[in-house]
Amino acid sequence: MSKLFLVPTPIGNLEDITLRAIKVLKEVDLILAEDTRNSGKLLKHFEINTPMQSHHMHNEHKTVEGIVRQIQNGKTVALISDAGTPAISDPGFLLTRACVEAGIEVDCLPGATAFVPALVNSGLPNDKFVFEGFLPVKKGRQTRLQELSEEKRTIILYESPHKLLKTLSQLKEHFGEDRPVSVSREITKLHEETVRGTTTEVLAHYENKPPKGEIVVVIGGKKD
Repeated sequence: MSKLFLVPTPIGNLEDITLRAIKVLKEVDLILAEDTRNSGKLLKHFEINTPMQSHHMHNEHKTVEGIVRQIQNGKTVALISDAGTPAISDPGFLLTRACVEAGIEVDCLPGATAFVPALVNSGLPNDKFVFEGFLPVKKGRQTRLQELSEEKRTIILYESPHKLLKTLSQLKEHFGEDRPVSVSREITKLHEETVRGTTTEVLAHYENKPPKGEIVVVIGGKKD
């Protein structure tokens, strides 16, 4: 039966792909990739020769309807992002929703995603947490930070290296100088690093050592 597979791909170390993910990517009729050039390297490494089609945030509104039709006509399709689990701060939600609404079976494989190891590795409470993804760039950013400053659960953010200092400065301003924070970067890669401390301490660290690579920020919730 035709269906949509959501297939996580490694966030750095290629050994983190699952055997099931490789099997599915070899057996489906079509792979939708956020960046076909980037994903092409992954597929070549694992000797996967399945045809690929581009599916990213700039074209997904236009391509969803056609992909749903292909699946309805008998094709089995896998969606992958550049790294991690599709639809987690990456394209995937629109297609998943369209398939669900059309009665198409959707199967999401377990696998790599950056925020889980960053959360567990932080040493902060992980029994309850809120995943925010990327903060608003401009409009609504200050309002959202102020709202999150009252959140009692552990908070998880994604951030780019060139915006990390700004974000840490704003966390210090809105959350206080002593709020615990953990910054993980380059997870599973050669230069993986986690820096833990207060907002003041972590900000000072990265003021002296400009960050590089993909970044996850984990913030302790507000104490009663």
